[in-house]
This record gives sequence, C-alpha cells and structure tokens, in this order.
Amino acid sequence: MLSSIQIEKSVEYLQAQGFDAPEIGIVLGTGLGKLVDSIENPLLAHYNQIPSFPLATVEFHSGKLIYGNLGGKKVVVMQGRFHLYEGYDFIDITYPIRVMHALGITKLLVSNAAGAINLDMKKGDMMLIDDHINLQGGSPLAFKGVSEFGERFTDMSAPYDKKMNGILKELAKEKGVPLHEGVYASVVGPQLETRAEYRMLKIMGADAVGMSTVPEVIVANHLGLPVIAVSVLTDECDPDNLEPVNVPEIIEIAGKAEPLMVDLFKGLIERL
Repeated sequence: MLSSIQIEKSVEYLQAQGFDAPEIGIVLGTGLGKLVDSIENPLLAHYNQIPSFPLATVEFHSGKLIYGNLGGKKVVVMQGRFHLYEGYDFIDITYPIRVMHALGITKLLVSNAAGAINLDMKKGDMMLIDDHINLQGGSPLAFKGVSEFGERFTDMSAPYDKKMNGILKELAKEKGVPLHEGVYASVVGPQLETRAEYRMLKIMGADAVGMSTVPEVIVANHLGLPVIAVSVLTDECDPDNLEPVNVPEIIEIAGKAEPLMVDLFKGLIERL
C-alpha cells in the first residue's frame, strides 16, 4: 500500500542530503549509466539509505539517486531502476517517480535498452517512443486510495510529451544522430520472447520490446508530469533468423550507443 507519509519521509531524507528543488528527473536503463559522469557537483543517496525505497537487485543496475547540475538545470537521476521480473510490484517500481515529483521535478526523461521488432531498425540505433503497449498484466494505478495521488482514470491518449519529443527530434537532426520513432511494447520478462511472440508483437504494432518504462510513464501521466522515453536498440528480433540471447553483447551495444543518448539528453535539458 502506498501512503503520502512514506513519500514525505523519503523526500525529507533526500532534502536533508542536499537534494534541493530538482527540475528534471532522469531514469537510466540497462547499460546507460554514464550520463552521471556529466553531472556537476553530484550528491549521492543509495537506495538502501532512503526510507521506503526498494533495493535494486539486477547486477548492472547501480541503485542510487544522484543529484546535481546538468545542462544548466538541477537534475535528479535514478541510476538503477526496478522491474517486475525482480519480484517487485508496480507500486515499488514507480515509487521513485512519485518521490522525484514530490521533490519538485517538472519533467521526466527515461531511457531503456530494447529489442527491435521493426527490422528497419538495427542494433545500436535509438528509438524515440511515441506510444506504447502495456503487456505487463497490471497497472501502477490499480490500488485503493489512488485518487489521493491523482485522477484514477488517467488519460493516456498522448502519454509522451509532444513538445519534448519535437525538441529531441530537432536535436538529433542537427547533430546528425539517427533517431527512429515508434511504439514500445513492455513485457514482464525476464525470459526473452519466443519466435511466435515476436511475430505477435509485430502484428500488434510494436516497433520495439522491453521489460520496463511503461509503469513509470503511466505514473508520470497520473501526476501530470511531462515525460519522454528513448530506447537504445540492443538486438534485432527477427523470428526467422533468431539467435540465442547474448547478455554481454546487449550491454556492450548499449554502452556504445550511450554517448549519443547522453549528448541528446544533455542538449534537450539545455533547451528546456
């Protein structure tokens, strides 16, 4: 059960650590943690020290909040996120979004690693998410008392902020960075998809598939928080030529694409 008292205690702890009125929240996905190297005057708060915070269990998710300056703005960055496949529930997964909002953020930027269903997109490419399909079997808003935090029947007709998406597309064009745009399907995992599941996702209209992001985006919309999300495409999900999953390769590809994503996010923050 979620309570406003929990959120208040988390916020009070972070404010006491110097997390003062951040403007922008950032959620970093698999292999995309180096954005934090660009943060000036960083302050750290490990998840296990923040009251009511879940703990990150995936080995390549670090598990800390980082506060500082980036692109001339105060930011708070989640280095390490939470997933259904780790055994968390939707309230755990999205709790940090609610805390960052209570701290004062007015924009949310999200990144993830995903597989390309649309085979016009290749390994190492980036995709700006324009819409999504929730295949995680639940909602972070499906609990008693949700109305205390926002409108129960949250509108999702345009879940990703068109203004920020437009700025990011313009930046990518200026910098000569290829940036696809498409639909992200979010599944539970942690197993990857079968050939038949990849074919189903393509029929449904998905361009990419991953195991995160959608719960955070739903809660951002619930809070009236403008949000954008970018996927780094780490594998090509061709059911007719499917190869066994190679997690080290996925992490490596995400790492190679990371500087481009960092550059785009920094540019976006400067223009907000």
